[in-house]
Amino acid sequence: MTINSFSSIAQMRQALDSKQVSAVELAQAALTKAEQLSRLNAFLHIDPDLSLAQARAADERIAAGTQHTLTGLPIAHKDVFVTQQWRTTAASKMLANYVSPFDAAVVELLAQAGCVSLGKLNCDEFAMGSRNENSAFGPCLNPWDEQAVPGGSSGGSAAAVAAGIVHAATGTDTGGSIRQPAALCGISGIKPTYGSVSRYGMIAFGSSLDQAGPMAHRADDLVELLDVMSCFDERDSTSVVTCANTPNQQGRVKNSFTKHSQAYDANGSTPLKGIRIGVPKEYFAEGLAADVKQAVEQALAQFQVLGAECVEISLPRTDLAIPSYYVLAPAEASSNLSRFDGVRYGHRASQYSGLDEMISRSRAEAFGPEVQRRIMIGTYVLSQGYYDAYYLQAQRIRRLIAQDFQSAFEQCDVIMGPVTPSVAKDIGADKGDVTADWLADAYTLGVSLSGLPGMSIPCGFGGDNGNRPIGLQIIGNYFKEGQILALADRFQQHTDWHTRKAEVK
Repeated sequence: MTINSFSSIAQMRQALDSKQVSAVELAQAALTKAEQLSRLNAFLHIDPDLSLAQARAADERIAAGTQHTLTGLPIAHKDVFVTQQWRTTAASKMLANYVSPFDAAVVELLAQAGCVSLGKLNCDEFAMGSRNENSAFGPCLNPWDEQAVPGGSSGGSAAAVAAGIVHAATGTDTGGSIRQPAALCGISGIKPTYGSVSRYGMIAFGSSLDQAGPMAHRADDLVELLDVMSCFDERDSTSVVTCANTPNQQGRVKNSFTKHSQAYDANGSTPLKGIRIGVPKEYFAEGLAADVKQAVEQALAQFQVLGAECVEISLPRTDLAIPSYYVLAPAEASSNLSRFDGVRYGHRASQYSGLDEMISRSRAEAFGPEVQRRIMIGTYVLSQGYYDAYYLQAQRIRRLIAQDFQSAFEQCDVIMGPVTPSVAKDIGADKGDVTADWLADAYTLGVSLSGLPGMSIPCGFGGDNGNRPIGLQIIGNYFKEGQILALADRFQQHTDWHTRKAEVK
């Protein structure tokens, strides 16, 4: 069996345990490929010595027979998760040389499982964007078509997995930033229920929206990763415990996935018999590209072949998700980013005449245009005289959007539709329209505002040359990650979209 970064975690585990390959060999191969594909600009910081040290420790653990399922797995982290040894920049000049004194919870948990980190991945600055063009260190390229964006903000994560550099990567999803780049790069990614993965050590953008999640080629690989990442953390005030959890929450997602898979097995040749898939009519209205619509409809037809039933539902406030989100998220960003003032850490202007000027000059020099734009919007909507008119109204709409989803789940078990209105656009497209990016999140924002779990899996290709991936979005009710992962896995057992490889050399 040949092992590479497109192999499943189960295949990799078997090869490592049988000594067919070592963790050091896997890490070295990943480092070599990362160097060969440096033009993709997927990585912001790689330190081979650190990675190989982790790989040697993984091999020692395997030799001792104390390995975890993920021990020896080459991964990388989005550069908004703080790390003790690698730089953490949030793709901003503000934190260009920052090294954290502690690891983020997600980094900590995956390291404890024995994952081998290659380093930090490119993203939109402070996770603000839908294309990965807002990075202070240049855009990341899409491995399927290097003229195209990989999606954002977790574009580096999606590109590194799609290019076969690493088996998996971490990402964050505030308004769609795991699902969207996963869709545009032809991989699988999941945003779990808000609060189910610790935000400790994750540089905050919108605190009531930010959620960490894994990205990989296959749904069953996401299960193994999320099983480790999903853990109650008392250091995060938004971390949740549910009645389904074991005392430390380990195994919750895996057990749920196994339970659903076994139930589907009992249905024989129509494993998804009895599953009702809600198809929102608002997701297939004006604005959806024909190639995306066709691919998603074909994916829904495949689910019907497997026994599922498609029912039309309505999410009537879908069109209000964008204005609501772009009031709430900037408001929270304005508050969260106030800590970056040049006083304690981060960029400090070289010339200033007093404290106020030092802070204003430092922020003006170090924050990029999109970050500045969102801080200004957020400060405005929180200011006296506008708080009630904008911020409180957006919060009311948010509650109504969440209610729409709950009403829909009375008619169906899961909701499916497109992730993005179109395939990946060219780098630099719509450069003169500063809000064009925002429209790309039309189908993902409602899920984030509601705190629901949602994922993207590959379901086809489109674009002028037919080489740009398309993703199918699967949305579940709260803490139903196991169900949507099991459905995704069933789809991938009967299709090969997730096995297609980008021809990148």
